[in-house]
Amino acid sequence: MLSYLAPAESAVSRTRSLMRRMLLLCLFLLAAPASPAAAQVDLYSGESVVADQGAGERERALPLALEQVLMKLSGLSQFADRPLVEPSLGRAPSIVLSYSYRNVAVPGADGGEATELRLVARFAQAEVDELVRALQLPLWQPERPALVTWLIIDDGGERRVMPIDFTDLMVSMADIAASRGLQVEWPEPGPEGEYAVDPALLWGGYTEDLASPDGKGVMIVAARREGPQWAVRTNLGYRGQQWAWRVEDVDLHRALTAVMQQAVDQVAAANTIAADDLGSWQQDVTVSGLRDAADYWRLLGYLQALSVVDGVSVVSARPAAVTFRLALRAVPKYLEEALAADGVVEWVESESRYRLLETEPHDG
Repeated sequence: MLSYLAPAESAVSRTRSLMRRMLLLCLFLLAAPASPAAAQVDLYSGESVVADQGAGERERALPLALEQVLMKLSGLSQFADRPLVEPSLGRAPSIVLSYSYRNVAVPGADGGEATELRLVARFAQAEVDELVRALQLPLWQPERPALVTWLIIDDGGERRVMPIDFTDLMVSMADIAASRGLQVEWPEPGPEGEYAVDPALLWGGYTEDLASPDGKGVMIVAARREGPQWAVRTNLGYRGQQWAWRVEDVDLHRALTAVMQQAVDQVAAANTIAADDLGSWQQDVTVSGLRDAADYWRLLGYLQALSVVDGVSVVSARPAAVTFRLALRAVPKYLEEALAADGVVEWVESESRYRLLETEPHDG
């Protein structure tokens, strides 16, 4: 009788585990960013694992949280070749604005789930920015659209897109990216749980076929079990550039961690201003195609929001065109790259000026 009841208890356990994963997936998708604006992470908050909420642990963890903030801002994954960084982390207690704690579920070494306590500290932006300049760190520009990420798994059966039983690994991947300053956006399934994409396209790694019109990068992670090993192939497309690499490991969580770290490295490197290129410059930009005051304010707001721009003034205005003088914090090529990539204006060679692109038709 006992041997008969044991499988029933195992089935109940498996059902509960599946229900927990389904609930986790639902909460995960509800928390996913719905727009580029919502996709921004807090670049001036850092986290560090602590054993408890005591003062001693907090004193130990604050410099580590500040180090994470410097990684978010610079795009660097470590500072081993920058000996001035470690001593500067001692300033953390004097520039912290607030701190709190949170419990985070993480994949355990045995394939189960563990929980770790983290200190979450937010630091003063002006002081951190000054520290970045003093340390001559590169600047990863803060305009960072979410990285749209697809995960397809072949564990010896059928190939499955974003499988529910791998949700904890997806959560871990998103957490790793956020700790580096990049938000991950997972595609949402339809009402029947299906995805509007051919699995063969995903398995082939065709990121160019999934390119986002709003400038988001696209990454496809295809993992297949090959005996005791997991072979993980990654294809990443970002701002017209394409990368591909392969990771193998007996531990899928470890393999996906390496994948996400390398993905952030690639995205950051493609959007980082070198320390030698930072400084003060001035550039005049003329934009035509303005139809009314709404276009002017839209354009002005866009220019003011660019991270490479410190200030905007108007040099001249005439019907349908305005010349702006931009105070820049980096050499002008970074402004030109931003204007070319964002889809707000386009360069008109024959007129030697930019034209404002329409977003929606105007009356009249």
